[in-house]
Amino acid sequence: MSLLSLIAALLLEQFNPLPVRNSLMLWFIRYANMLERELNAGHYRHGILAWCVAVALPCALVWGVYLLLASFSTILAFVWNVLVLYLMIGFRHFSHAFSGIAEALQAGDIGLARRLLAAWTDQDTGEMEADEISRLAIEQGLIDSYRYVFGTVFWFLLLPGPIGALLYRFASRLANKWSELDSDAEDGFGRFAVQVQRALDWVPIRLTSISFAVVGDFEDAVYCWRSQAQTWLSHDYGILLASGAGAIGIRLGEALHQGHTVKYRPELGIGDTADADYLASAVGLVWRAVVLWLVLVLLFSLTHWVAV
Repeated sequence: MSLLSLIAALLLEQFNPLPVRNSLMLWFIRYANMLERELNAGHYRHGILAWCVAVALPCALVWGVYLLLASFSTILAFVWNVLVLYLMIGFRHFSHAFSGIAEALQAGDIGLARRLLAAWTDQDTGEMEADEISRLAIEQGLIDSYRYVFGTVFWFLLLPGPIGALLYRFASRLANKWSELDSDAEDGFGRFAVQVQRALDWVPIRLTSISFAVVGDFEDAVYCWRSQAQTWLSHDYGILLASGAGAIGIRLGEALHQGHTVKYRPELGIGDTADADYLASAVGLVWRAVVLWLVLVLLFSLTHWVAV
């Protein structure tokens, strides 16, 4: 059922993509804001309680609905699986932004490309040149492909019913929202949310990076992973970006013009300077990795059926 649910949700999302700020996620943000106001007394234990109410409680409700539907009909349980996964994944969230930025750059409209990138990343892009826009777009695209596709799909496949997808997306959103609430302090409110997210990311972010290497330039991807990932501010995202850059054959990172200054960043990848043409290569890399995951899930399912 998991494979069929995954394929159905991906197809549905391709034909009818949801906006990043869809009604469900807007509701969750308001819900998280309410919990923060009511429970944030600046202590670690309060962060644990708030996380459980924000994430564990909705997961339990979704699991309960799944069990109830499964007791009546396998088809109803399947439909519930597809619906929840459809609401959680977001392949088109980054591929649509990619397409718009690539078209603007190819048409020579750097102003439009800057505006699209700023709306997507919430960063200051007003001083960036074409190569900087391309680099930042590919970096954001690789990260978003992991957040909205690979990380979500991994936990959907690992946990029963649709709770894995809900767990990952809600936990990820919560960690991003509460990461600045004294998360580095030993007794900070946001510390637990960040710790949980790091634990949830550890395996799937490495599997995604391996997938990029397999469907791209394997040798360069592994070399960049081993030699460059640790220089990035976030080591886990450094693994993802270094592997992706090596697999595509481009250079990411490097300097960006932002806020009337130059923001220096480590170099990731080897090969050519990123440009608009490589945006399509990045989307192709993600698509090939998605197909690889589907094939592996199919093979695993067939092996399980034969064994039974």
